Amino acid sequence: MAAIDTIRYKRAELPGARLSGRQGYVHRLVRMVRSLANRIDSLLDRRRSRLALLEMTDDQLRDIGISRCDAHREGLRPFWD
Repeated sequence: MAAIDTIRYKRAELPGARLSGRQGYVHRLVRMVRSLANRIDSLLDRRRSRLALLEMTDDQLRDIGISRCDAHREGLRPFWD
């Protein structure tokens, strides 16, 4: 009986082995929450970058090749766009 238990546990530890039941559900849930957190983080980072454009001086904008009008237009875009 111990040999069968050992084989079953070893197979579950293999990379690429599918989790079943509650473990599989929790694993998918954790992966989904991480994915959602990464997406929100990227949206907020995009918003911070756009707000930084609004705070730049005309000389700084000229250095990166953006006009004040373009910076204003980009800075007012919604974060999901």
